[in-house]
Amino acid sequence: MTQPTFILVHGAWHGAWSWRDLGAEFDRRGVTWRALNLPSSQRGGDPLADLDQDAVRVADACEVDGDVVLVGHSYGGAVISEAAHLVTNLERMVYVAALVPEVGQSATDASREVRVRTELDAAMELDGDYIRLDPTKAASALYHDCTREVSDWATAQLSVQTLASFRSARKGVDVPVPSRYILCRQDRAIDPALQQVMARRTNEVIAIESGHCPFLSRPSQLCEILLASSTDGARSPN
Repeated sequence: MTQPTFILVHGAWHGAWSWRDLGAEFDRRGVTWRALNLPSSQRGGDPLADLDQDAVRVADACEVDGDVVLVGHSYGGAVISEAAHLVTNLERMVYVAALVPEVGQSATDASREVRVRTELDAAMELDGDYIRLDPTKAASALYHDCTREVSDWATAQLSVQTLASFRSARKGVDVPVPSRYILCRQDRAIDPALQQVMARRTNEVIAIESGHCPFLSRPSQLCEILLASSTDGARSPN
């Protein structure tokens, strides 16, 4: 059987660059993958870019031969949830430390289902139609379990995020494909208690001892989880 193409959807303030190390793991295994840049995370982009525009960008990236697997990180979980009904060749979905808003909810709504202030909250700074991150606080929130070299590299590339992307509600309905949640137990950006709530909206969950960005701190482990076709008996952690 032909292997699916993995479509990698980054979280807020990030870009296609953030999948560098996971992409290298895929390449070593001969796996086809694509990473894209979301309109809502572009410096100098449309300040009104929202969840819908991001979802359309993902759907466009899925126009490949064969099936696709959507992988959404953090805010990217909201994006793949919105995009799924637009993708006709969708095999399955994977959420990595992600928000999974229900229909009618925004990413912000989902993030408030468990009221826990995180280090990421402390790093956010409002700037007109955008939210920026204080780089002196972002590194600890996002990359605390990465090497110093990787953390410095990633922090230097962080972008802005439109308010509209966080505030726009999901309209796309659920689709009948398997879904998996990768819960990061050491996360300082999206609290693990909130991730437990999000994980209940998927078919199965795998918990790993990782911070918010395992594609940078544990790319080989994440790659193996993404390539595994099934996790027998996996359940949402309590």
